[in-house]
Amino acid sequence: MPVKPSGKRSAAPPDRARMGERLREIRKGRRLTLKALSERSGVALSTLSKIELGQISVSYEKFAAVARALEVDIAQLFDPRAQAAPVDGGKRPVVVRSTLDAAPGYDSQNYDYRMLATDFPGKRMTPLHGTIVARALSQFPDFIRHAGQEFVMVLSGSVRIHFETGEAIELKRQESAYFDSGVGHIYLSTGKADAQVVVVMAER
Repeated sequence: MPVKPSGKRSAAPPDRARMGERLREIRKGRRLTLKALSERSGVALSTLSKIELGQISVSYEKFAAVARALEVDIAQLFDPRAQAAPVDGGKRPVVVRSTLDAAPGYDSQNYDYRMLATDFPGKRMTPLHGTIVARALSQFPDFIRHAGQEFVMVLSGSVRIHFETGEAIELKRQESAYFDSGVGHIYLSTGKADAQVVVVMAER
């Protein structure tokens, strides 16, 4: 899910071009053509090409599909410090520390993301900080779906999560929800300011 930086934060704006270069580097490192990656991920070839060129913003759903097709942690698409799981005998850190100001991010039309703990190798969860920019269901072409489960806690503002089943849940500051992210869902801000959230996703 997603987040837009508040005016008080001094973090540099996310760089779509840099993320696109990172995706191209990983793809070529695996000797995959755009066509082959499209076939593996289910993401249209034209969309992949525009992502690599930094010309469009896309949803977490598409990033997750591309990461699965490349067999990498989704954080590796955003941060070159992100690592795969240590090889046999390799030492895994006990803990890593991350800050919001230094977190790599990605601004989309509806959600703005800041990826957290990207340098912990072989993560089983994807934690992120987000700003919910969207205010209406009409801003989305479809519900967002991706494999696994999702936890969200509202840090500020208020959020409504709509599900493709017709259900919806309202969350205010310090309230949280846990759900099956394979069920189509959309986050909307419902307060005066864009809501700030922490989201943790796991594919299992």
